[in-house]
Amino acid sequence: MLDALVAVVALLLVVAGVLIIVGPRQAVARLRALGRPDRLTSVFVAQPPQQVAAPSVNPKTQRVLTAAARLASWLRTHGQDEAARAVRGAAARVAGNEAAGLYALQETMRRIRVVNVTDSAAQERLTALVTELRSAVQDRFEQLELLPFRRPRT
Repeated sequence: MLDALVAVVALLLVVAGVLIIVGPRQAVARLRALGRPDRLTSVFVAQPPQQVAAPSVNPKTQRVLTAAARLASWLRTHGQDEAARAVRGAAARVAGNEAAGLYALQETMRRIRVVNVTDSAAQERLTALVTELRSAVQDRFEQLELLPFRRPRT
């Protein structure tokens, strides 16, 4: 019995010391702020799925993807659907395995060199787009320290 009385007195002294340190006005305000929570979430209630942010893409990789999209769009509008599909497929591989996607883009660009368009202005635009994509791919190759003509191990 005496032990319980000593424990209660010690607890009251500790609480009084904390109240003196914090200050009576702030202590009352903090107790009121705690209050009851507005809504208790149950452990068994299913939470709505959270939005997962896409991983950030390296700026040079983004430049490669943008150049590939421009080239593929141009090829598709000028009737080169097969070449456009190849460029889009290679660009899609960059998202999964960047090195393999870059090699695929490089191989696709070799095949695009063969594509000829009758209009000279259109041919110049095609050459400019291929050059832009080639320089973007080469920059990313250098940044990743990949050798440009070596096949990736899968």
